[in-house]
Amino acid sequence: MKAETLNTRKAPAPLRLVSTKGMAEEEWLQVRKRGIGSSDAATAVGLNPYQSPLELWLTKTGRDAQLPKPDAKSENSPMYWGHILEPIVAEHYTKHTGNKVRRVNAVLQHPDPDKHFMLANLDYSVVGNDEVQVLECKTAGEWGAKAWREGVPEYVQCQVQHQLAVTGKKAADVCVLICGQEIKIFRIERDDELIERLVALERDFWTHVENGTPPPADGTHSAAKALECLYPQDQGSVVDFTEDESLAGDFQGLLDIRDRVDRLKGQELHLKQRIQEAMGEASRALFDCGEVTWRRSKDSTVLDTKALLQEQPELLEMYPKERRGSRRFVVKA
Repeated sequence: MKAETLNTRKAPAPLRLVSTKGMAEEEWLQVRKRGIGSSDAATAVGLNPYQSPLELWLTKTGRDAQLPKPDAKSENSPMYWGHILEPIVAEHYTKHTGNKVRRVNAVLQHPDPDKHFMLANLDYSVVGNDEVQVLECKTAGEWGAKAWREGVPEYVQCQVQHQLAVTGKKAADVCVLICGQEIKIFRIERDDELIERLVALERDFWTHVENGTPPPADGTHSAAKALECLYPQDQGSVVDFTEDESLAGDFQGLLDIRDRVDRLKGQELHLKQRIQEAMGEASRALFDCGEVTWRRSKDSTVLDTKALLQEQPELLEMYPKERRGSRRFVVKA
């Protein structure tokens, strides 16, 4: 009886940290810095293929001024279309399932003070259904659709489990619009064991935020971009790592990999040239496992700025454009 009582006990409701109705974008961005939102969860634990923990750390600590920002208002941005299509996806979810949904115009916070850093901004809540309580709407274009072939991508599963952790709910539906023409709906049940691991990893990340110490780089392009932002300028000093066995091993490994890459590039170039020789003047070659094309691009006319500035050097003073310098990482054996 005691175990049954524990299993049926209602989870405490999340705290409404702030209302988002009519909130300005800048204010919304500041609120997001107060914790780890559901869309941050996969990044914080190192499972987001599009963003590294180091880049997220820059954002949460206010060190992201030099990071390029996505233009959510541009029609070329996936964020723009995701925002535009979200209510349409929700409408079709209701059409397919019969479940009524409503917006949650608030940033929610985990009710446990020990997990105060866990925030969530739900797309929709599902009304009057004991089996599912949360709806997450997604859109996937031509490239993003590949990630949905085997079901809900891992980074979205992290997002949803984070939402279930904050809200105390037991299940969520993920409704995704694939390439603007196919609706898929997936049910994700609450996984308390996974949530426990997720909370521990998120707490570790948030400790980095509170202490102001960056998490380690993870070898992604996102981390490279974050490092350039974090350390944009060198000071001309020299550090001696000759006695550091760990970094000495990293440097030797880097040299070995670069040597292998150079040899592989040579092999790649040789194979490419053999196929080009065989193709001759053909535009396309077919193989049982794929194809290659070898076509000439169209001729074009461009401005010879070097010659122009030689003849009219005053133009540089009339139309200057500053180009930020960047640090080059040069390896010498």
